[in-house]
Parts: sequence; structure tokens; C-alpha cells
Amino acid sequence: MQQQRLNSYLQGLLTSGLTVLPYDVKAALWHGEQRAKLEARGLRPPFADGQIAAIAATQALVVVTRNTTDFEAFEGLDVLNWFSQS
Repeated sequence: MQQQRLNSYLQGLLTSGLTVLPYDVKAALWHGEQRAKLEARGLRPPFADGQIAAIAATQALVVVTRNTTDFEAFEGLDVLNWFSQS
């Protein structure tokens, strides 16, 4: 049942017209390099955050999130919080 709901959700995303960006080789390499640098500094960001950061960085995009601290350690990544009062 859960598998069916997940498949239905993913199919809906694909047919919605929403652009889904790939976690491709370029993103994987960026992610691996960043993860090695961060681990050398004793940091271990969640893997999914690294994937999001990698896709954004390699596509020259900005990560917009309330959780900017989850992405601050990644080098060369533009992060923006639209919800902050700055």
C-alpha cells in the first residue's frame, strides 16, 4: 500500500509539469568533494541536504529555505531565507 502511494505521488509529480532536476554525475562529484571537505572539519550534514546543495550548485541555482544553517557549510552555494526578517 505504501509503495503504491509513493508511486502515485511520484507519477503525479512527473505529470504536473513541475521541473525535476537530476542528481547527475556532475552533482554527485560536487557532493562527494564537499562531503569530504566537511567531514575533514568534523561536519556531517544529512546526505539529502548534500544532494539538494549539489543540484543547486551545479545548476547555478539558489537554495531557498528556512533552514539556512543546514546549508551554510557548503562552499560556493547561494542560500537565501525568504522568511527572515533581515
